[in-house]
Amino acid sequence: MSYLSADGPGGIDARRARLKEDARIGLCAPVKSIPSAWFYDDRGSGLFDEITRLSEYYPTRTERAILECKAEDIVMVSGADTLVELGSGTSEKTRVLLDAMAAANVLERVVLFDIAEDVLRRAARDLHSLYDVEVEAVVGDLRADLDSLGGDGNRLWAFLGSTIGNFTREERGRMLVRFARAMSDGDSLLIGVDLIKDTARLIAAYDDSEGVTAEFNLNILNVLNKEMGGDFDVSKFSHRASWNESESRIEMRLRSLDAQVVSLPEVGLQVSLKGGEEILTEISTKFTADGFADELCDAGFDVAQRWFDEAHDFVVLLARPRGERHGTSGMRPADVPFAVH
Repeated sequence: MSYLSADGPGGIDARRARLKEDARIGLCAPVKSIPSAWFYDDRGSGLFDEITRLSEYYPTRTERAILECKAEDIVMVSGADTLVELGSGTSEKTRVLLDAMAAANVLERVVLFDIAEDVLRRAARDLHSLYDVEVEAVVGDLRADLDSLGGDGNRLWAFLGSTIGNFTREERGRMLVRFARAMSDGDSLLIGVDLIKDTARLIAAYDDSEGVTAEFNLNILNVLNKEMGGDFDVSKFSHRASWNESESRIEMRLRSLDAQVVSLPEVGLQVSLKGGEEILTEISTKFTADGFADELCDAGFDVAQRWFDEAHDFVVLLARPRGERHGTSGMRPADVPFAVH
C-alpha cells in the first residue's frame, strides 16, 4: 500500500496555493463563487457521506443499485484488471466493482485519487485490508494531477456520483478530453450521471428536511476560515438550492443574511457582501442519456454500454477513448478549469 501526493514533496503547499487562488478569483468576481472541490475536508466528506444516506438524496443509492445489478457485466465489458477511482471519498460504491473483479479473479491493483487526504488514507487502509492487491492512494485534484495516475494493466477509471455535473458544459468537455488524454489503450471510463426529472424532487435532494445539506454547504466557509485565516461567521449565512431551467442544473448558494465584510488574511482580501448577496458554491447538472453520450463522443470517447435503473433516474456509461483520434477539439489538458462560474 502506498500514499502519494500528486504534487510531490510540496503537495500541501500546492493545495493551499490552489485554494488561495480559487478564493481570490471567486470572491473578487462580480458573481461570487467558491469551487465545490473545497467542500471536501475531513468534516465535509463526513457530511456528504451523511447526505448520501438521506431519504431525499436518491443519486447515491440509485447508482449503487445499478452497480450491484450490473457489476459482472461492467467487469466483463471493460476487461479491466485495475480500478482507478477519481474523487474516491470513502470508496463504498466501488467496493461493488472490486468484489466483482475479485470474484472474476482479475483484480490486480487499485488506485484511489482524491483531494481530501485523511479520508483517502482511511479508504486505502480499508481496501487494503479487504483485498489482497496493491492499493495506491494519490492526493491531488482533477485540474492538474491526472498525469500522476500512470501504471500498467487495463484500467477502469471510475468517475461516479454524477460528479461530472459539477462542471459547466465547456468545463465538462475539457475535463473529458483531459481524461481521454490521460488514458492508455485498453483503459475504459465508467461514469455515472443523474438524469432530468421532476423539479421538486431535484430541489429536495439538495435541500433536505434534516438540514444536512445546508450544514455541508456552510462548511465550505469553515474550510476558508481554517486554511486561509478567514473570519466568516457561518451564522450570518443561509443555504439555498434552486433549479436553473435554462442550464438544466441545480445551483447551491450561500446567502449573506446581512451586509458584512469578511477578511481572508492568507489571501490578502477583504470581501464586502451586501445583505441578500449570494456566493455560488456548487452546480449539479442533470442530463438526458443521449445528450451526455454525445458529450462523451465530442470529447473523443466511444460509448460501449449504458445501464439504467428501472425508473430511468440515473445512467452509468462505459466509454473508451479513440486512441490518437481523441482530443480533436484542440483543448489541451492544461486548459481544464475548475472554478464554478
